[in-house]
Amino acid sequence: MDLNALIRQHFDEGIELRTRMAQTMPEHIVRAGIALAEALRNGRKALACGNGGSAADSQHFAAEIVGRFERERPGMPAIALTVDTSALTAIANDYDFDRVFSRQVEALGQAGDVLLAISTSGNSKNVIEAIKAAHAKQMTVIALTGRDGGAMGKMLRPGDHHLNVSHPRTMRVQEIHLLVLHGLCEVVDNTIYGEKK
Repeated sequence: MDLNALIRQHFDEGIELRTRMAQTMPEHIVRAGIALAEALRNGRKALACGNGGSAADSQHFAAEIVGRFERERPGMPAIALTVDTSALTAIANDYDFDRVFSRQVEALGQAGDVLLAISTSGNSKNVIEAIKAAHAKQMTVIALTGRDGGAMGKMLRPGDHHLNVSHPRTMRVQEIHLLVLHGLCEVVDNTIYGEKK
């Protein structure tokens, strides 16, 4: 096996997907980012959830919003629903793992907040339940999915935002999801604080 060729193939596949997504995704990222920025500017917060690599992306997103992205500015409210192990294990144990995020949305979410729901398949049951809870709370949903968008893509409402990476490989979807999250942060910072000097 030629490992160098294998790794080059990863680069080539990633470049092809980024090039294709660059033709279709920017306007969707901008619309979702503006919705997120308006919520934060109006004193609302962002909640984020996902499993595995998407859990890490949720935490990465919250860190960029609460801390900073690429400029000095005040921290803004964002919570990754993946980080409280006591809440996660209690909810999973007392109820069901499918409710680990929705129960937190029920407790922490308010009308006007934003749920960032991440699933590379679009079919993660606990993320789907979180979206249902967010809708019940009159929250806006920004869904990051892969493949064909799965069940998540079909359950979104007007005013929600679907950022779908139509590719079958999880790793490629995750790579674009990270770029999307950085794009959302860029839009938020520029919308709220103006063009970076």
